[in-house]
Amino acid sequence: MIEFRSLTDDHPDLAHSPLLRAALLTLRYAQAHGSIGLTKTKTFKRVFVHWAVEHFDWPGKSAAEMFRYSKVINEYDFPPLEVLHYLLITLRLGRHFKGEFRLTRRGSDLAQAPAQLFAELIPFFVLKIDHASYARFQERPFGKWDVWMNVINVEADHGTTERALFAAFYGEEHDWDNAGWREMAAFSSCVLRPLEWTGLLVQTREERSGKHVHHVFKTPLWRSALKLDTDGMLQPVSVQ
Repeated sequence: MIEFRSLTDDHPDLAHSPLLRAALLTLRYAQAHGSIGLTKTKTFKRVFVHWAVEHFDWPGKSAAEMFRYSKVINEYDFPPLEVLHYLLITLRLGRHFKGEFRLTRRGSDLAQAPAQLFAELIPFFVLKIDHASYARFQERPFGKWDVWMNVINVEADHGTTERALFAAFYGEEHDWDNAGWREMAAFSSCVLRPLEWTGLLVQTREERSGKHVHHVFKTPLWRSALKLDTDGMLQPVSVQ
């Protein structure tokens, strides 16, 4: 069972969520400007895409790095914004009207209510979206969220690696340098990345013996926002 706890608007752990931050910025931008312009294909116009790249502070996609390779960035070049646009429309926080993205009344209300927006946006994104649809490879890992999150709750409690997490579900024989790399890529894209985008997990990367090792940690937001069946299995954090 997965339960998201209710938080307050001023809860400090909400700051760990890149997706929530991006949603608040987008809603408030549309509120302040009256709307966001759309292209003929109903994507956000580049002027807003560039603003989003500069202000979202997205992990691994800094403005300096993105603009280093291209001075022209479209919505589909910035996947977090493309996914967020879909979420805001699907949840009816915004709508397309006469070539513009405009907030609904509910979107305007949630622009000033971070905790309520988190409660609307994050469970829907994690549990309801087909994460393979925007991944590089459209392959889905075998499993379900209830099992993934309850096992990650224990395995990553004091930090682990991407490969160790994968092995906990699917066995030790898979690795990035053998035939199991596609299964690992699907797990990373459809399970770990969504949890990182929401701010429930954070990953750090290092090079060890010529290989890139991804470390995975639960954030304070995981601990404050989630109630899981395996919570009773966790070891208390010792305080020195």
